[in-house]
Amino acid sequence: MAGRTTTMTLTVLLCLGVPPKPSIWADPGPIINKGSPVTIWCQGIPQVDGYILYKERGIEPWMTSILEASSNKTGFLIQSMRTQHAGLYQCAYSTGGRLSERSEPLLLVVTAQPGPVVTSGGNVSLLCSSQSTLDTVHLLKEGGAELPQHRKLEWRPYERRWQAVFPVGPLSSSHGGTYRCYGSSSSNPNVWSQPSAPLHLEVTGVYREPSLSAHPGPLLLPGDSLTLQCHSKPGFDIFTLTKDEGPTHPQSLPGQHSPDFPLGPVNLTHGGRYRCYSGHNLSYVWSAPSAPLDILIAGKYGKPFLMAQPGPSVPWGENVTLQCRSEVRADTFHLHREGTLDPPQQLHLQDMAAPSQANFTISPVTSGHHGIYRCYSSHSSSPFQLSQPSDPLELVVSAYQPQDYTVGNLVRLSMSGLILVVLMVLLCEAWHSWRRPHDAARS
Repeated sequence: MAGRTTTMTLTVLLCLGVPPKPSIWADPGPIINKGSPVTIWCQGIPQVDGYILYKERGIEPWMTSILEASSNKTGFLIQSMRTQHAGLYQCAYSTGGRLSERSEPLLLVVTAQPGPVVTSGGNVSLLCSSQSTLDTVHLLKEGGAELPQHRKLEWRPYERRWQAVFPVGPLSSSHGGTYRCYGSSSSNPNVWSQPSAPLHLEVTGVYREPSLSAHPGPLLLPGDSLTLQCHSKPGFDIFTLTKDEGPTHPQSLPGQHSPDFPLGPVNLTHGGRYRCYSGHNLSYVWSAPSAPLDILIAGKYGKPFLMAQPGPSVPWGENVTLQCRSEVRADTFHLHREGTLDPPQQLHLQDMAAPSQANFTISPVTSGHHGIYRCYSSHSSSPFQLSQPSDPLELVVSAYQPQDYTVGNLVRLSMSGLILVVLMVLLCEAWHSWRRPHDAARS
């Protein structure tokens, strides 16, 4: 009878055109380390045509999935968890041309693993997890004089595992090192498990930051060679390069204070924001990060069009507008003068209408603006991947040097002064000439 009642209730809901809402969950859990994969699962009734995933209660679908075989669930894979993937998710399904209610919201959280970008003075938590029956964990720093820390394991249903959290901080250079955790049971507390895999906690901000440069420049085409050079003061022998806050393996380069990181030939995945750090070998202490360097890779979209208003030949001191126009939707435009190592100028648009265009105004024009220009378009969803370059536009400045009026003005002032002196001399002579006859007549 219960089964019949359930079937009847389900049938009534379907006839009303409101299929029941599906369930939603994340695997391995809703709290994901940055860079790790996660799958958002959505499960509905049998005979589902497809599933829709929404983000932040939006109207437009974030992802869709069309089922090829009979199934009542599907998975939406995020291959590498990033900050922009965090947020609320809901899913729905379609069946027989009808759309179900949305699922309950699922909050997806991204966390950062400790690494060589933990800043001195900050705080960090070390997480030790276990799927066994152990109830106590011990945190030990290798080579340190500190006693082990102990915590009771707690069940975390979101992560589907037992976990203990060890807060560390405010961080100083003494906190850098290799940590491991061990497990034990209350029935035999003196017998510990095998150690966990090592976690290297590295502290940055102890030394002054280096600088980072790109050769041949920060704007490249796929297939070009790229070398990033980290410049630091002498005395450092190990360097690391990070991209979008993710570390690379440190390179030990004794005797070099400006090491090279070759990254070519490049493709679209090389685009991103890079920083470098300097440190000492056999140490877990690093400098502050260099200023960020954005590497832009062109070639993802079709090329835009570049034109000059009122024209490409401009008199010195006048104004000119370089107009970049894209036939596809774009919210960011870049203007680059060939032969310069400076990053391109950028303009962000609020209106996303297609076609899109941006106006780069140069005012006033000088001889330094002469050269060949190209423009690019991009979208904020992939800010380091640009379109193909526009056709080149040569900006010609008709007079390369401004007319210098300083010398001329000085000459004119000098001549005016000389003329004034001569006039005064002539007036004095005339006055004395007039006085002589009158003085003689009185006498």
